[in-house]
Amino acid sequence: LASMSFYFSDTAVLLFDFWSVHTPTGMALSVLVILLLSMLYEAVKMGKAVLLRRALLALPHSLSREALVDCPGPSLMGFPIFHRWFQYHVGQTLFHVVQVVLGYMVMLAVMSYNTWIFLGAIAGSTLGYFLVYPLLGRG
Repeated sequence: LASMSFYFSDTAVLLFDFWSVHTPTGMALSVLVILLLSMLYEAVKMGKAVLLRRALLALPHSLSREALVDCPGPSLMGFPIFHRWFQYHVGQTLFHVVQVVLGYMVMLAVMSYNTWIFLGAIAGSTLGYFLVYPLLGRG
């Protein structure tokens, strides 16, 4: 049975049977991969926020979210504004799927209860947020 408490070790099985770590070097590389996945998660999350802002800015003030919902249907589809907004929405959806996949991968790796992997995920999230957040203002 797997341990249900955190432990320090240079051995672990992460996500897939083939990702079996048995050496300190393997653990260091695995921590690096999890750190990079956590950083990528933060970058994707920020990219989704930038796309949301662009999508909202693509709508004129008179064409608010309520106008999109209350519109009687196909008449709105002819507007180039709607097509641009829809493209941003599709982009956000794709970013969301990538974000969910990365998030679950990091979470499942952390559920190995290996403390090194946990610390790699926390460090990656921290570093990713620190590096990517300033870019939000430029989007």
